[in-house]
Amino acid sequence: MYPELFEIPFIHVTVKSYGLMMVIGFLAAVSLIRRLSRSFTPDPQLITNAALYSLIGGVIGARIFFVAHYFEKFRAYPIEVLYIWQGGLELLGGVVVAISVILFYLVYHKLPIRRYFDVIAVGLMLALAFGRIGCFLNGCCYGRPTALPWGVRFPYNSFAYVSQINADLERNRPDPQLMLPREDYLGHVGEDGRWYPKPYKDLTEKQKSEVTQGPYRCLPVHPTQLYSCALAVFWCVVLYLFWRRGQKAEISGRGARLFTKPGCTFALMFIVYGLTRFGMEFLRDDNPFEFDGLTISQNLGLAMVTLGVVLMAVFQKMKAEAVAPAKRAR
Repeated sequence: MYPELFEIPFIHVTVKSYGLMMVIGFLAAVSLIRRLSRSFTPDPQLITNAALYSLIGGVIGARIFFVAHYFEKFRAYPIEVLYIWQGGLELLGGVVVAISVILFYLVYHKLPIRRYFDVIAVGLMLALAFGRIGCFLNGCCYGRPTALPWGVRFPYNSFAYVSQINADLERNRPDPQLMLPREDYLGHVGEDGRWYPKPYKDLTEKQKSEVTQGPYRCLPVHPTQLYSCALAVFWCVVLYLFWRRGQKAEISGRGARLFTKPGCTFALMFIVYGLTRFGMEFLRDDNPFEFDGLTISQNLGLAMVTLGVVLMAVFQKMKAEAVAPAKRAR
């Protein structure tokens, strides 16, 4: 776990692993989208502009979703809502707002919306893969304890560790998963009612050994971040092949084939991601059960599947959008 990769000399600003991976994912996605949209983009600069606007909107949306989800943490000090450099982003919120910004941009410039959204869907899966690596380095989005040989142990005082030493009634867990002696390790009780252990540097040598190699080290958990990363790469490839199928069908004059119309790849992204996120939540251990015994992400996942099915049916019946002559990429 490396939430901070290094510090920039002189200005003493640390580079966060999660933020860096988001930037890398963003650049990779933009490059892929520019390449895939060459046949119908009147000006490649439009892709770059839309990407920059969506990045700004995505960060704002990810922060809004996080604050709304964990509003109690900000009730005492509302100004901390703006402290985005301290972390606290929800990827799903960023995607929702980013897509909304792109939609407005495409409508404003009268561009073929469904064609752009198809290649954006492929790029989003690529960006998600990098984003989940950032989650792994940051230690968030952690999984449930497991006895599988590939289970990973996060460090003392990590997100997973703090979760394991506390009961969590919001996840129907009345007892801690890891019984850490409070009289020896208690640091403070947070405003959320959970107790947090002492800083590692304040522990005795014996205690340091016990929390790193002994009975009080973090329990191994599912590396759900890496599962999600691998699935994102897989779905990126599947969506690309699905999109290519539609392109070949249109070129050959068989555009009426089932699920080859513009927009179908975008609709498929909602279906596969919604199903993936719904299933992944059974292995994760960070989100509370909120509605009908499911996490908010599972409910949103079901909504995404439903939306994807509806969009797939609608797009299949729509005519293909006209394409303006494309300029050579600069």
